[in-house]
Amino acid sequence: MNELDCTACQTLIHGYLDKELDPAMMADVAGHLTKCAECARLLDEARLLTVSVKRHAPYYAAPASLTANVFAPVTPRTSTVERWRKWFAPAFSAAALALAMVLFVTTPGSEQPLMDEAVSSHVRSLMGEHLNDVVSSDRHTVKPWFTGKLDFSPPVFDYAAQGFPLLGGRLDYLQHQTTAALTYGRAKHIINVFILPTTEADKPPQTRAIRGFNVVSWEENHMRFVMVSDVEKGELEALGQLLRKGA
Repeated sequence: MNELDCTACQTLIHGYLDKELDPAMMADVAGHLTKCAECARLLDEARLLTVSVKRHAPYYAAPASLTANVFAPVTPRTSTVERWRKWFAPAFSAAALALAMVLFVTTPGSEQPLMDEAVSSHVRSLMGEHLNDVVSSDRHTVKPWFTGKLDFSPPVFDYAAQGFPLLGGRLDYLQHQTTAALTYGRAKHIINVFILPTTEADKPPQTRAIRGFNVVSWEENHMRFVMVSDVEKGELEALGQLLRKGA
């Protein structure tokens, strides 16, 4: 088995996902994925996008007359048309799929890409030394740190008395915009709270599980909140209630 580096593996991920590689290359990619969390994450994202496109992208059946003409028996006089269909139809299919993917990702109200980005950011924050840009002594240390770094003012509270001490904060990047990330502790667990501005109306909390993590999200006062952690769902929802009360 040849050892792949991340650049080579990421180039082959889509072929691996579609089972288009030869057996030896499939084995090489699979071996790398068992050792590399970042490449495994990219594979999960590609798989999620493929499933999401199939599930949500609009599908329009071709008219019967068009289908009959395209797939009509080939005669010598239509050999040119057949060659055109053989060589160019895959290109049009790929273009249609790419357009469907763009439409799905940019469709208003589709929150899955944001939730998946938040989970990936949560995982990255635990793998390195970039959990916090500013370490908290109290909320009056963290909140002023964000001043001038964001075009909005994230609410910052310390809930140490309720069992959720504020650990610090950092800048993150979700949905193509700079985002505030607050970190809270719960026993030996870390909770990431992502806050970014939105123009959408307020929305009640929603809880879901993504890749083994609990995620709670809601929108309030033109801000979107996304909490991610491996703590129990009820504990994460309890912190969400505190944040919404602003107590």
